[in-house]
Amino acid sequence: MGKILIVDDDKAFTQFLKRYINQHYPVLKVQICTSPVRALPIISKGDVDLLLVDYEMPVLDGDKVVKYACEVGMDKSRIIVLSSRDADFLHEHFPLGTCLAVMNKYETRQKAVLDMVFSSLQRKAAGR
Repeated sequence: MGKILIVDDDKAFTQFLKRYINQHYPVLKVQICTSPVRALPIISKGDVDLLLVDYEMPVLDGDKVVKYACEVGMDKSRIIVLSSRDADFLHEHFPLGTCLAVMNKYETRQKAVLDMVFSSLQRKAAGR
């Protein structure tokens, strides 16, 4: 319990996010895939507790990765879509119930939502 998979082709962003999670939520384990194609076998194993997926990626966009994750049995409430797009665009493409949340990854106010999710996952992983 406590495994996070980040699927995003932005290496600087993924490294920043991994460092942040490791520093503030040490119980959680973070794995990064900068290639969405390489993420598919990891997702299909079924041992990912939280999937953070970028919407804008080459070859497979975030929409296709989310659909794949749901097809192989991942609970939609364990998927967060990150993007540089505005909220209206994201909510149009990922309506309520499609995933746990959609967020602009560069908007600092969104960090509070991620912190709530990470904190909850850490409590579960630590058995509290």
